[in-house]
Amino acid sequence: MAEQRQLIVEAIAPTNKPLGARNEENMRAIFPASPIHSRELTDVERQTSYQGLALDGDVNDTVTVAGTPVIGGPGHGLNSFNRDYVNAPDLSEVETGGGGLPASPFMPNLSSPGPGSVSAADQPEYNGEIPDIESNVEFGSGMGGLISPSETSEKIADQTILGTYISGKSYLGSDGKA
Repeated sequence: MAEQRQLIVEAIAPTNKPLGARNEENMRAIFPASPIHSRELTDVERQTSYQGLALDGDVNDTVTVAGTPVIGGPGHGLNSFNRDYVNAPDLSEVETGGGGLPASPFMPNLSSPGPGSVSAADQPEYNGEIPDIESNVEFGSGMGGLISPSETSEKIADQTILGTYISGKSYLGSDGKA
């Protein structure tokens, strides 16, 4: 996030720049019907509107054409999705084994399906060494790749544009610190 306040719709006239500074009376005279001047549009109203339209809740890809609901609007191939990260996977519930399943929640099955097959369904269970996830040191910062999305996604979804985003972090504590 920006460290300095950015202009949304409520301009702040600089007090130390007499030449070329914004003249609020002239702006009102030029644009008398502007919803900014009637206070229909404010910074808080725009932020709240953006939160609801872009960050929260379900998006359903149903458009109405000539009065008939049609699936296939601007959803990029998804009929609907939820922006609040619901149903995020819980890595402790990942099924492992053969037949195309991963060797662990953090590692693919490295076993060959055998001679003459290229199908993952023919893979036996991986019997090699699986690294201990507790002692595995990941590159980067924060909690690393060992925390389950089901734990982190709810904390990310709880943030709002109106002030809980933290620069450089997914959410408070996501850097592995309190």
